[in-house]
Amino acid sequence: MGLDKFQEKAVVRIIDDDDSMRKSWRFLIEGEGWTTKCYSSALRFLEEDDRNELGCVVLDVRMPDMSGIELQRVMMLQKNGLPIIFVSGHGDIDMAVQALKDGATDFLPKPVSADRLLTAIERAVSKDVERRQQNQLTDEYRHVFDTLTAREKMVAKKVARGLLNKQIADELQISEKTVQVHRGSVCRKLGVKSAVGVASILSILHEEDSSSEDIR
Repeated sequence: MGLDKFQEKAVVRIIDDDDSMRKSWRFLIEGEGWTTKCYSSALRFLEEDDRNELGCVVLDVRMPDMSGIELQRVMMLQKNGLPIIFVSGHGDIDMAVQALKDGATDFLPKPVSADRLLTAIERAVSKDVERRQQNQLTDEYRHVFDTLTAREKMVAKKVARGLLNKQIADELQISEKTVQVHRGSVCRKLGVKSAVGVASILSILHEEDSSSEDIR
């Protein structure tokens, strides 16, 4: 993914209690055209950072008050999806594996080479661009889905299950012609032309059919 058009919007957050390390990374990262924000602790980051800004987090593992691993857990609870690049002179293999399982994009041992850190930042920001684009698309799909009538939503869920019009008509106890009308309306509103398209959108929205629903 080309990052040129996103680089000027992205912010690389540097979180490390070592003042000299923060300055060193800031000099390196800004020298490559990135914007940075520095925090001396995880708590300051939580208090001051704007999570709505595109970018990533370069995070030291061992810090007083709150460790990098603890911050990652807090961010997960807060549904803060900023990609994290861990850097540490102390992290062991088990710690690295767990951090990566929990969503970190990289776990780099100190001292970190400039090329390796910059490559990790590009990868992390690319991931954040993709995440935000997907979230925007999901929001758009949700907005459109919410414009469907209750009956259209039920038909859409059954279409997504792969049921034929006759099967849907039998389940809802309505005519097959009525199903065709609702199905056409659903496809038109969702901007798709097939059952596969309907199923794809409902899968993204986690909308599943429930035979216990009754909206007759």
